[in-house]
Amino acid sequence: MEARKINGIGYMAAKWPLDPSQATIVFIHGAGGTGAFWQAQVEGLADRANTIAIDLPGHGSSDDGGNDRIEDYTRAVTDLISAINAPRPIPCGLSLGGAVAQQLLLDSPGLFKAGIFISTGSKLKVAPEILETIGKNINSFVDMMVKLATSKVTDPDRVKSFKDDTARCKPEVLMQDFRACDSFDVMQRVGSITVPVLVVSAEDDQVTPPKYGDFLEHSIAKASRVHILEAGHIVPMEKPEEVNNAIIEFLDRAGL
Repeated sequence: MEARKINGIGYMAAKWPLDPSQATIVFIHGAGGTGAFWQAQVEGLADRANTIAIDLPGHGSSDDGGNDRIEDYTRAVTDLISAINAPRPIPCGLSLGGAVAQQLLLDSPGLFKAGIFISTGSKLKVAPEILETIGKNINSFVDMMVKLATSKVTDPDRVKSFKDDTARCKPEVLMQDFRACDSFDVMQRVGSITVPVLVVSAEDDQVTPPKYGDFLEHSIAKASRVHILEAGHIVPMEKPEEVNNAIIEFLDRAGL
């Protein structure tokens, strides 16, 4: 993988320059994360598509602070896609990143031919105790988040980088991320998405339970669904092979 930066936004690419004959999957991390979350996807799908993973503003190697509105993160992703001239971009987001991916398809329907929503929902109300814990004790928040975000059967070593990235995120950026999630609600609009969408949910997801995926699947006309067992909220890290296979099959079906 190659770490790159343009206009203050950091991102990772499996290969550079991008292949104009292939679609470009743009991976968007969740609250408090970085593009490194998607390493298994960026590397594992590099033969099938261009793959890049963004550091949202205020995260990882990107400049500026975070944002407390999904629309602001959406603009940052759109600007990056334009700046690197990404061929046939397909947003793939988890949780907060999934909200950004939905917003992208809703706000720029002509730009995207498909989308991938993982462990997310069309409304992401945040439990008050999450915001309270961020403000009081960041270490307690990190421990709580790892417990909520993973299946009980997941090896802790497999998700250590998730814990480390969350711990490195500035508390004020974490707070903005979760406020952005808390105010996100496109339940009345998501049905207007007309392009093919892959919805991935996980059996043991406590943050965005499978019912969130049910709503997306039934609301979007061209949605297909993959439900992964024995995995939690951060299923791309817990079950990377299954997630990668689901994405490849989706791309093949959609002719992308």
